[in-house]
Amino acid sequence: MRLRTFLKQQFRRMGLEVSRFNSPESLAALRQRLLAKYGIDLVLDVGASDGGFAQELRIAGYQGRIVSFEPLEAPFRSLQAKARRDHDWEAIQTALGRRCSDRTMFVAQDDKCSSLLQPLERHTMAYPGAAAVETTSVSVHTLDALFPSLIQSSTVPFLKIDTQGYERHVLEGSEQVLASIMGIQVELSLVPLYDGNPHYFELMRYIEEHGFGMMALSPVFSDPATGQTLQIDTLFFRPHSNS
Repeated sequence: MRLRTFLKQQFRRMGLEVSRFNSPESLAALRQRLLAKYGIDLVLDVGASDGGFAQELRIAGYQGRIVSFEPLEAPFRSLQAKARRDHDWEAIQTALGRRCSDRTMFVAQDDKCSSLLQPLERHTMAYPGAAAVETTSVSVHTLDALFPSLIQSSTVPFLKIDTQGYERHVLEGSEQVLASIMGIQVELSLVPLYDGNPHYFELMRYIEEHGFGMMALSPVFSDPATGQTLQIDTLFFRPHSNS
């Protein structure tokens, strides 16, 4: 993800725009088939940045509600501008975690790498854009606290979490509503990239213990020097009654 961002920026400087090609075997295409199969009508987009994930959902064909959460001011402004053009897309400026509080966020050079956890050298060596350039205070809420006001007429929610090592905190603040969630997409780090981020197997086990099974995974970030995959996107869904 970080390397892709860098390459897109370089191509834009040359006047070229790069778009992802979604083959039928891609994670985006599979996710859309699963969203349709399960009748997902609400996507909770946690760690939305400037709204790229939600836009990808729309391009793939998802037409239901989206609620995006992003704590940082600059990407939130971009996110909010996009959401205002889509009557089924809502943007909320907050981080999600295991308890409601104000927390210090490490703002990275590439703001998509910003986190409530401090980046480790392993990460910044592989992608210098992940280095923190400043800190800022952000509001943190739990999904448990916000969920009743979000559900409205929706009945089948899907949860996406991309919070740079803070995924376990988000899930622990969602335990009361996890039984209502039909599917989860979560970014997992295969090596420690942030101070305190859990081992990927621990996070997978936590999700599976709450009744989900892994459906697919896809690499998103590799070390350009060694080729080692450092982060993956994973899709989990509950067993389907017709499967």
